[in-house]
Amino acid sequence: WGATRRDNSSSREEPRTKRRIMLLMSDTGGGHRASAEALKAALDELYPGAIETWIVDLFAEIAGPPFRSLPKQYAFMAKKPWLWRAVWAYGRIPITRRMTEEFGNLVSHRGLRDAIEAFKPDMLVSVHPLCQTLTLRVLHAMGMRDRIPFVTVVTDLGGAHPTWFHPDVDRCFVPTEAVAKIARRCGVEDSVLRIVGLPVRPSFWQESRDKFSVRRKLGLVPNAPAVLIIGGGDGVGGVGPVARAVAKRLGASEKSMKSQVVVICGKNENLKRELLATDFPVPVRVEGYVNNMSEWMAACDTIVTKAGPGTIAEALIRGLPIILSAYLPGQETGNVPFVTDAGVGSFSRDPAEIAETVASWFSDETKLQEMSKKARAMGRPRATYDIARSIGDLLFSRGNTGLKDLRGPELQILSF
Repeated sequence: WGATRRDNSSSREEPRTKRRIMLLMSDTGGGHRASAEALKAALDELYPGAIETWIVDLFAEIAGPPFRSLPKQYAFMAKKPWLWRAVWAYGRIPITRRMTEEFGNLVSHRGLRDAIEAFKPDMLVSVHPLCQTLTLRVLHAMGMRDRIPFVTVVTDLGGAHPTWFHPDVDRCFVPTEAVAKIARRCGVEDSVLRIVGLPVRPSFWQESRDKFSVRRKLGLVPNAPAVLIIGGGDGVGGVGPVARAVAKRLGASEKSMKSQVVVICGKNENLKRELLATDFPVPVRVEGYVNNMSEWMAACDTIVTKAGPGTIAEALIRGLPIILSAYLPGQETGNVPFVTDAGVGSFSRDPAEIAETVASWFSDETKLQEMSKKARAMGRPRATYDIARSIGDLLFSRGNTGLKDLRGPELQILSF
């Protein structure tokens, strides 16, 4: 953030024409950055020209070692569930969590303080579980806590780690009542809690075109039911074995010529090459990393995925029944009953069982439509707008010294 610091320092005496928001996240999984970018897009749309937003990876860009390597450590641990389970449990023990927080403050306090002094934010928004305590501590040490609002946007779905929650926040947005209960147990008052859903990417904010049109655009068979199989952005989640099992099972069914499979491999190029070289009994479309996931979901009738909260939220918006194939112990554990108990999906690690479920759903159109209707009813496509609008209300209601009042006629049309 050195360039940002120099730019702001050089223009320190210039009049401020925009309110500034520092969005704190870290690339520990793809969901946090996606949530931050979604919020920025919504703020830019709702308050055009009125807000300047800086998305910053607190750990990769600001924190001191060893926290600076946290994104890389996460990628390693996510592939070893037993290790991630241990880290999750370590962070839930009050004394060990406090020790980690003290060490984090020791090595990262100065860097975060410098970043705040450079950017001069009018609000801080966290979309990561490890950005609460350190940031609030720095604000208090700087004597700026009363002037700068602090907001948490929780991006976990069926459960959440205690580090997400701090009683000193001005707003805490959560996606479900289950997460709200955890927040209350951690000392967050009902007066600052808002149950709104998860922030999702802009392409999910609006209704999609009809399924057949989207299939034609993507080069799929227009009148054939399709299953979408994805892992995380890095392609983890047993995608290969599941894809082969599903294609084999659909190929053995009476409706084999009327079914198709879409596999999104993410950044896993080896998996993509392997699947492209495979001869499948049904049409199989293989893609790598895509930036039009909304269209792929709109083109399909069901989805097989690991239990990432963002993917689940987006699948619900598109009305997709969900088969969960894996989850990270701790943070994603609660996402499994969130899906299964609501009657919008199932869970299995076994590729053969997953394949059988897909075939069963495709053979029972009435059941598939009922599950799709339930899923769509649970979707929250306007959640990002709701969060951004509430953030804007809080931001512009604060009397920040030296800042021009940017509320104008164009900002009064924010109800939907």
